[in-house]
Amino acid sequence: MPLVAHTQLPTFVRLQEEGEDILNANRASHQHIRELHIGFLNMMPDAALEATERQFFRLVGACNQIAQFHIHPFTINGLPRSKEAQAHIDKYYETFEQLKEDGLDALIISGANVTHEHLQEENFWQPLTEVFEWAQDNVTSTLCSCLASHAFVQHFYGLERTRLPEKRWGVYAHKIINRKHPLVAEINTRFDVPHSRFNNLAQKDLQDLGLQVLVTSEEAGVHLAVSPDGFRSVLFQGHPEYDAVSLMKEYKREVLRFINKESQDYPPLPAHYFDTEVQAIFNSYAEQVHLAVTNNEVPADFPEKDILALLDNTWRDTAKAVFNNWLGKVYQITNQDRRLPFMQEVDPRNPLNL
Repeated sequence: MPLVAHTQLPTFVRLQEEGEDILNANRASHQHIRELHIGFLNMMPDAALEATERQFFRLVGACNQIAQFHIHPFTINGLPRSKEAQAHIDKYYETFEQLKEDGLDALIISGANVTHEHLQEENFWQPLTEVFEWAQDNVTSTLCSCLASHAFVQHFYGLERTRLPEKRWGVYAHKIINRKHPLVAEINTRFDVPHSRFNNLAQKDLQDLGLQVLVTSEEAGVHLAVSPDGFRSVLFQGHPEYDAVSLMKEYKREVLRFINKESQDYPPLPAHYFDTEVQAIFNSYAEQVHLAVTNNEVPADFPEKDILALLDNTWRDTAKAVFNNWLGKVYQITNQDRRLPFMQEVDPRNPLNL
């Protein structure tokens, strides 16, 4: 069932223009269908703030459960914002305090950019952990993306992520290693997922803590894991929400950083993302850039328009299926007011009962 445009958030208009089924609040009020209220903690930097809204809203809206989905975006203190981004937040976002009072059925937490070596040194660390703590007792299930997953595991299990030798970014093949879990029911056992990160949580470390790893990649590592109870906390290391152009936009930003002398190294191509034709275009452009920089000339424009039609999305269908399974379980639990059989009461701070 569709998303409900219960506010004037521009993302609803953009998604409707893309062909997504969006109900206005008036139409929704005349339908006797169960509402699910999902919080969306958006911690992404200004440049990706609204794009991240659209990506996660789109996945929720693709769910085929018989429910109306009300998504409530909010953010936390400790994240630097421009005047424009703050104005968007002030106008369209809700506050955590209000959401705590109103209640939520589920919660999605995005990734974020960091400026310190350790997450606990970030200005947003304390506000984020307050959200984690509240959600454990008040939300049916919390889905964390990338950095949020790293922060969640560090906060509740004491496991700090490790730095990778180089940035892990690209589109990687993955395999389901626990086919019986409801979150991966009736989806392809092999599928692609984008990754973009400098840090990692290893499979063995997660399993030693009692977390269940569901999906992994030989190259990229763990993508999907869940808390010991099987559902209350869902952790992504990859980015199934990404659009087809998302990694290209990241690559463009890194190229511009080199051109603007903010970085000394020209970025490598994301792995397994561009086909041979696109790689040839970008390799040729890299040569042009290096020559222009050497000669103190202005490089030609980034050839974005030449490759947009050549980019493929090989992960969206599986991402939709996982979100559908997740929200389906949230719907069951909130409707039945009882735990599903695969859920066990486990203290997240002591999953092994030590």
